[in-house]
Amino acid sequence: MATVKVVNQTRRVTLAEQCEVARSFLARGRGLLGRATLPDGSGLLIEPCSSVHMLFMHFPIDVIFVDRQGQVVALYPSLPPWRLYAGHRRARYALELPVGVIAASSTAVGDQIAVLPAQS
Repeated sequence: MATVKVVNQTRRVTLAEQCEVARSFLARGRGLLGRATLPDGSGLLIEPCSSVHMLFMHFPIDVIFVDRQGQVVALYPSLPPWRLYAGHRRARYALELPVGVIAASSTAVGDQIAVLPAQS
């Protein structure tokens, strides 16, 4: 799976150094299912994606929904396992990140997000 670096340009902070990208039907459907954790500095970018569920998940995550212009449209910090729905109708993609990234980065609705090539 391809990886990218995700940066909050408004706050000048990196959200994920090594963020996997899920664009195929199977990769988007699987998401983080089957994983025991999401390591610091990592994440999953799901595109296209305007909503997520947490069914069968074993750990909470932070989720950021971003529109076509790269602007944050919704935030779900510490989304718990087994939540049925989180999303935003204008979202183009979802960023699934370790718990605490939203708070540590002070990410807010309206911030500009950049998806860049990952550093090897």
